[in-house]
Amino acid sequence: MRGFVKRLNDKISKLTPEQIQRLFDVLNDEAELLDAVFESLSTGLIVCDSHWQPVIVNKAAQMYIPMHMQCPSSACVWEQIRDESIADFLKSSSDTQKKVISEDFTLSGTGGSVRFVHIAVLPLVRSKKIAGYIIQIDDITEKHRREVLMRRMENLASLTNLAASVAHEIKNPLGAISIHIQLIQKALKKARKSGGKLPDEKYAEKYLETVTEEIDRLNQIIVDFLFAVRPVSAELEALNPVPLLQSFADFIKAELEQKHIGLQTEFPAKAPHIMLDSKLFRQILNNLVQNSVAAMPDGGVLWISAAAKNDRFVVSVADSGEGMDEKTVGRIFEPYFTTKAQGTGLGLTMVYKIVKEFGGDIDVKSFPGEGTIFAMSFPIPQKERRLLEYNGE
Repeated sequence: MRGFVKRLNDKISKLTPEQIQRLFDVLNDEAELLDAVFESLSTGLIVCDSHWQPVIVNKAAQMYIPMHMQCPSSACVWEQIRDESIADFLKSSSDTQKKVISEDFTLSGTGGSVRFVHIAVLPLVRSKKIAGYIIQIDDITEKHRREVLMRRMENLASLTNLAASVAHEIKNPLGAISIHIQLIQKALKKARKSGGKLPDEKYAEKYLETVTEEIDRLNQIIVDFLFAVRPVSAELEALNPVPLLQSFADFIKAELEQKHIGLQTEFPAKAPHIMLDSKLFRQILNNLVQNSVAAMPDGGVLWISAAAKNDRFVVSVADSGEGMDEKTVGRIFEPYFTTKAQGTGLGLTMVYKIVKEFGGDIDVKSFPGEGTIFAMSFPIPQKERRLLEYNGE
């Protein structure tokens, strides 16, 4: 098209009025076709000039987000968006140095319905210079619903496996209770036949104590089960994780020294605020550290570090312990799976649940005979990412 326009510019003075008219009709048809394509796209598009003033808006954009858009307009695009969160996002996008920036938003529709949209801001490049900006809007409601459904199915499958594990755990104490009750019944029956004399007190108490212990064990299994299946009740707030990490490191240092485990920490001087529950955050740190301590019975080194990486804040807990093979690593977050003689198999399950409740992810790398690394990554809110960029970190 560029070459065609250049050649046309060189020859236009030689064209007759009829040829110019035909050429105009062809260009008009092409313009109408491009306009039809633009309006028919399922992706919403808002094209702005270099001053963030909207030039073109297609129907999908007007359908996806609430706006009172006028094109062309002397007002900036965020001044014409009725949703405050989207308007703030677009306004903040004008200050960032990133080439592409995006975020998801939740919008309330008619009748209490909820829609989810993904908005991306891209530079409009002409002649190798930024001549404006393209705001791309995609309706991700169905995608979000599929993800929710998938998570529910995964939770159901996990619950099924958990229920099977609980059933297996319950069988043993129930069997022990049944056996000892039968022994008591036999002793009482024998006593009645021998003149009604009851068995020795210690003899009966021994069985009854075992029954009581197994009942307590059953109760603990039920408590652990409820602990594993109940949703995490997190009170999230924007917190600087470094003081929390430093406080926890100071707290466990004495215990680690008693067990001949050296502690090394590395935290950034400046860190973004991320959405956390301080008590639950301390709980997952404690579970991971205790897991590492168990892997170093003869002492070793424990590392706790943190750093901002792109749009995530990563907290790592590593040890120089026994390590795990791939098969074990693949199962460590499963309920009731444990390699410890006295373990419940729920500590790392809870770590996984809490990290997910914080909107984060957890990754494990382990090397038999060398050690294990748990890396938790948490999303950095948009505002905090801009602060990091501003500080040059």
